[in-house]
Amino acid sequence: MKPEGQVRIPSGCAIAAVISKDGNRMSGKMICEAMKPMHDRSNGLGGGFAAYGIYPEYKDFYALHLFFNQRATRKNCEVFLKERFEIVKSEIIPTRKIPAITDEPIIWRYFVAPLRSALAAMQVDEKEFVARTVMKINTEMPGAYVFSSGKNMGTFKAVGFPEDVGEFYKLEEYEGYAWTAHGRYPTNTPGWWGGAHPFTLLDYSIVHNGEISSYDANRRFIEMFGYKCNLQTDTEVITYIMDYLLRRQGLTLEEAASVIAAPFWSTIQGKAEPERQRLSWLRTVFPSLLITGPFSIILGFDGGLMALNDRLKLRSMVVGKKDDKVFIASEEAAIRAMEPDADNIWAPAGGEPVIINVKDGAF
Repeated sequence: MKPEGQVRIPSGCAIAAVISKDGNRMSGKMICEAMKPMHDRSNGLGGGFAAYGIYPEYKDFYALHLFFNQRATRKNCEVFLKERFEIVKSEIIPTRKIPAITDEPIIWRYFVAPLRSALAAMQVDEKEFVARTVMKINTEMPGAYVFSSGKNMGTFKAVGFPEDVGEFYKLEEYEGYAWTAHGRYPTNTPGWWGGAHPFTLLDYSIVHNGEISSYDANRRFIEMFGYKCNLQTDTEVITYIMDYLLRRQGLTLEEAASVIAAPFWSTIQGKAEPERQRLSWLRTVFPSLLITGPFSIILGFDGGLMALNDRLKLRSMVVGKKDDKVFIASEEAAIRAMEPDADNIWAPAGGEPVIINVKDGAF
């Protein structure tokens, strides 16, 4: 019999998040502490964090975080970026050498603004322009990978346990109004730097515990709209689904949750009008975006977080509060590590989104 820690754990992976509803900025040290009691949920093949509000001095620019396999790749990518963007700052992302993190790529960030001439040539808005640029680099430029592309936010991820990843990226030196975190236990795909969570596109980030059986149907649908799923991982397709529903289709967070974790038809029929009509419409229009299989996810976006379980609640997730902060995690122990006196801790029902917004003008 294999000892604990060397067996496949399908229910593995750890997720956690914290947000200040008043927009107060918090050090990354807190979210790193949350991952320590959930160490055994991951196996060292992926850890990562997303942080919102960390670049106030560059809040009007897109922060592109990239992995490069070699210096020549970075130079070639910079030539491409300069054809599309004004680059206001370019720098290596600061890291510290630690024994637990090895074989790191070149890790760089650029703060950019789309060139008006490039926008006019493509005849799309800024966000669509950036999204298409990300897809083009990740699909057509071997050795370069954009792993974060939002404004006033950033993703930091690596092959390793999450608490080591946080130390590697010096996250205690960053401050944000919201943080999400993930410890990975990959079941179907190899562990590599780009495959760690969070997965992001523009301001949206996803951390995910679970394994979705609808991946192929979801992927085939979403790729009809220009998204490229290069990593064969379900979390990537969830991120693109949320971008499609929220940014491109203009759905609300509640409506998007009702698409990916749609109520059963029998449940819908028991609803009163007009909710029954609304839910029926969502299920009819977006049937290929229903996500089946066990999952708990945390979506980060500009100004808030959303936590969501699959409709059968096959993965654990708990929520707690303290003062202006809301905490989300796979286990209560992780919440206690962030705030020992957290109160009103509860487990959300399956398919019922928990949405936390930062008050207007707070950040």
